[in-house]
Amino acid sequence: MFGNYLIGLREGLEASLVVCILVAYLVKTGRKDALPPVWTGIAVAVLISMGFGALLTFGSQTLTFEAQELLGGSLSIVAVGLVTWMVFWMRRTARHLKKELHGKLDAALAMGTGALVATAFLAVGREGLETALFIWAAADATDDGVRPLVGAVLGLLTAVVLGWLFYRGALKINLAKFFTWTGAMLIVVAAGVLAYGFHDLQEADVLPGLGSKAFDISEQVPADSWYGTLLKGIFNFQADPTWLQVAAWTLYLVPTLVVFFAPGRAGRVAPSRAVTKESKRDETPVAPSSVPGGSSDAGVAAGGDGLRDGARRTGDRPGGEQG
Repeated sequence: MFGNYLIGLREGLEASLVVCILVAYLVKTGRKDALPPVWTGIAVAVLISMGFGALLTFGSQTLTFEAQELLGGSLSIVAVGLVTWMVFWMRRTARHLKKELHGKLDAALAMGTGALVATAFLAVGREGLETALFIWAAADATDDGVRPLVGAVLGLLTAVVLGWLFYRGALKINLAKFFTWTGAMLIVVAAGVLAYGFHDLQEADVLPGLGSKAFDISEQVPADSWYGTLLKGIFNFQADPTWLQVAAWTLYLVPTLVVFFAPGRAGRVAPSRAVTKESKRDETPVAPSSVPGGSSDAGVAAGGDGLRDGARRTGDRPGGEQG
């Protein structure tokens, strides 16, 4: 359940930040008339993501056992690939996410209502589809009834509340550290999903070695014990994995974490002091000061700095900057 809560929190917070940035920019630039198309695109993205999750859940129940295992194993591997790409992408681009979204939104404003709907849909829809697929794969791996779904929903609700607090300027968080440590934990969760995906493919008779167990500690760690349930829910732990599962888990987890925490990559996330000083004039808070109850401080900080506003209109200045 905790693993799925983490997935819902991490993925939901990314989507919430996207929504905050889009809405705050329109309010700040006096384009509140463009908010309804943006909310329409967001609503469509959420509905399609929920429909995709329902299709995966209920559609697979009509398949044969071998087909279910083949589908589950294949989609688990796809989900791990997507979430791994997302973890690295978000850590690399979190600082410039605001600039990227503002640029797309400016272009959409020039093109009209349909472009606004499409921009909001694509910005949120990608996160929603990734979330639906990974939550489904993780829940399928744990095979623990409705508790994984409850954990994911709680994580998403927490993300929505945090997003609202960011927008109102009531909460500050270091996004660089947040996405670094939650990304590392997601990599651990993804390793368990990957191993279980290989197990599904073995049960579907697509991969060999189903009877070749690396070890069996089922008596020491019973599946129905509290600690067995905890390990299963957080890490997708299996007490009797095959050699192929152990190899997949190890070959994914170790190199991925090494690359993720590599000093060179961390250096790209935290820019030099000179660059930070040079770009301070381009910083703006996520929460616009024009929103009632909003704060003029930045609602979100990445690596100690605010998210960059690279698409500010000519003549605008950050709040508090002296002319």
